[in-house]
Amino acid sequence: MIRLELAGAHTRLHSTLCSACPQGPTGCCASPPGVEWSDIGRIVSLGGAGWLLEQMAAGTLRAGPRGLLILRVAPHRSDGQAPSKRCAFHGPEGCTIPPWRRAATCNYYICDDAFAHGGELRGDPAALAGREAHDALVDLYGNWDLELADRIHAAWPDGPPWNQDFLHWLGREYARLAARAESTGCPSLFPTKTGTHS
Repeated sequence: MIRLELAGAHTRLHSTLCSACPQGPTGCCASPPGVEWSDIGRIVSLGGAGWLLEQMAAGTLRAGPRGLLILRVAPHRSDGQAPSKRCAFHGPEGCTIPPWRRAATCNYYICDDAFAHGGELRGDPAALAGREAHDALVDLYGNWDLELADRIHAAWPDGPPWNQDFLHWLGREYARLAARAESTGCPSLFPTKTGTHS
């Protein structure tokens, strides 16, 4: 079953298959996505600038070519086995950070198997709406990352300074992009004021 929490650029998708992932208990978290420019701006816009700097100081996040990279760690096991590495924020019960601290991909990504088992192939309305929202978010965040990358390179050709000023600039840029997306309309993410899709 697919469940969609429609909230514009903060939309979240859930699948019952995730709790019984055929890839194992770590699932997608074995290869965490990057926290890209638009993700950083989103996290900052939700009050997370200090948290990002703390995680960078701790080594959980580090600067990469398109934003921040998440540390992968091998959790300790009492049976002496060497488990495979996973996202540093993955714990025994799943993600250990709230949705507003995650890369957007972590909130909306569902694999094709989950969509298929969730009813997409049978034409289930919830699964179809979830797929539409998923694809719209992939496009939205992908385009925002390209636009932000160009602006960052123009302003800081040797790489951005990882400080409060830069993070708050990204937060403002994210807010600008999100407001533009909402005003231009994306029916699968931003329903009309009456709550219906146009």
